[in-house]
Amino acid sequence: MDANFASIFYEIALLVLLAAGVGFVGLMLRQPLVVAFIAVGVLAGPDALGLVSSVEFIETLSQISIAVLLFLVGLKLDVSLVRNLGKVAVATGLGQVTFTAFFGFLICLALGLDAVASLYIAIALTFSSTIIIVKLLSDKQEIGALHGKIALGFLIVQDIFVVLAMVTLSAIGVGMGEESGGLWDVVQVFLGGAVMVGVVVLFIRYLADPLLRQIARSSELMVIFAVGWAASLAALGDVLGFGKELGGLLAGVSLASTEFREAISSRLASLRDFLLLFFFINLGAGLQLSTLGDQIGPAVVLSLFVLIGNPLIVLAIMGYMGYRKRTGFLAGLTVAQISEFSLIFMAMGITIGHVGNEAMGLVTLVGLVTIALSVYMITWSHKLFEICEPYLGLFERRRAFREADDTEGAAELRGHDFVIFGLGRYGCRIGARLQEQGYRVLGIDFDPEALANWRRMGLDATYGDATDPEFVAHLDLGGVNAVVSAVPRDRGALTEADPQQALLHGLKSANYKGRVFLSVQKVAEADELLHQGASVVLKPFDDAADYAVRQLIQEQEPKGLG
Repeated sequence: MDANFASIFYEIALLVLLAAGVGFVGLMLRQPLVVAFIAVGVLAGPDALGLVSSVEFIETLSQISIAVLLFLVGLKLDVSLVRNLGKVAVATGLGQVTFTAFFGFLICLALGLDAVASLYIAIALTFSSTIIIVKLLSDKQEIGALHGKIALGFLIVQDIFVVLAMVTLSAIGVGMGEESGGLWDVVQVFLGGAVMVGVVVLFIRYLADPLLRQIARSSELMVIFAVGWAASLAALGDVLGFGKELGGLLAGVSLASTEFREAISSRLASLRDFLLLFFFINLGAGLQLSTLGDQIGPAVVLSLFVLIGNPLIVLAIMGYMGYRKRTGFLAGLTVAQISEFSLIFMAMGITIGHVGNEAMGLVTLVGLVTIALSVYMITWSHKLFEICEPYLGLFERRRAFREADDTEGAAELRGHDFVIFGLGRYGCRIGARLQEQGYRVLGIDFDPEALANWRRMGLDATYGDATDPEFVAHLDLGGVNAVVSAVPRDRGALTEADPQQALLHGLKSANYKGRVFLSVQKVAEADELLHQGASVVLKPFDDAADYAVRQLIQEQEPKGLG
């Protein structure tokens, strides 16, 4: 027994070390952990390095990872949040899911797959990775941008579709179980599920908030409770027959309306990533590399469908609804990949017996290709738009009325002395000081919260993006003394153009002849911006340090030697 435990310990240590090594390579290539984990699963499988021998232990950790992952999905499904989803999020989410599922099914049939496998793969292709999209948009500081908020909205719609798909699969699995007694067994499961849902509703109504307030006094205890609660309801769901997945999901939903939702979610993120490693290792242990060679052709076709088809349908829907092609393009790129849920969905199909490892292998290859490439597509989104813009006129109405009001409103706000891009702390300080001196100031930002804060200061504001040349061109800058940019350089997306340079380009295109003040974080950037046409380069940190030194010296001088 001791030798067996020692063997498991050594095996897990080796697998985690391998994951760290592959993850480091992925980090150098700017790839998310999901890609590294899939690669580790394939490498550790029997047809590669053959590192997995403790199959049952790995499978148990894999099941826990799925329960935790679905628990975190459930945490996002706050009833009020779902109720308040905008029309564009619902329309775009449903449209993308329907388009991908329908045409994906037809493509799979054309590739020679049977109808059941085609249906499973087509549905798997509809899921996009919330983890990856949120991470990339956050790194690029575009969560608060219009396209970022729309993307988050239709990701919630996708999550709801994930839930419905898994509920349907669980019900089918119950009806096809080896020991199934027919309709009565299905009825029993649904009755058990109804009772469990009822208990969860009562928990939400009477117990969730007061219990969490007490537990939250210890952050460590809150994490332990969350994991225990997710595992317990997952186990209960398994006992009642509708699966660990839905049990874990219900556990998350039961805490989604509490004020501690975000704290729980953030604290469990690292644990989720660690446990997901074992899901992918378990997945890789069941793959046969010898069969993957035959899947390369279909994987390329389906990958191109996801990489091109998904963004195009989002672009088309948003264009029809009155959004500009730029907003639709940037939002569409976020769904150019499949997610870890696609593989979980296929794993459920294998458990039921509907599909085989060949279908799972195909979806795994599509996941590797689409996730890896979509990371670069989202990172270079603005550059890609510049390249594709001449061909996207078809996807924009003659008058993009959803955004025209904002831009036209900006053009009508005349008589301003200064225009400030970027309404963070630095931009707000400049605006407040100018207002105190009696000047009229217009503030521009793509973060709705920053705009609301600016307006509370009694200043005019409009929604816009300094990197969008179309928006800058619509601004009426006649009579403006100076344009000031307090937009920080995006540290998370080093491959993107500097927003200061993008603004300079837009102002030149708009034939603006006034002064331009640009802020930089690194002194080395100043000379280049001055050479390109900036009137003055502001260096917030250096300027603040210079002022502090002057104050320090002035304080010391009177005391001197006397």
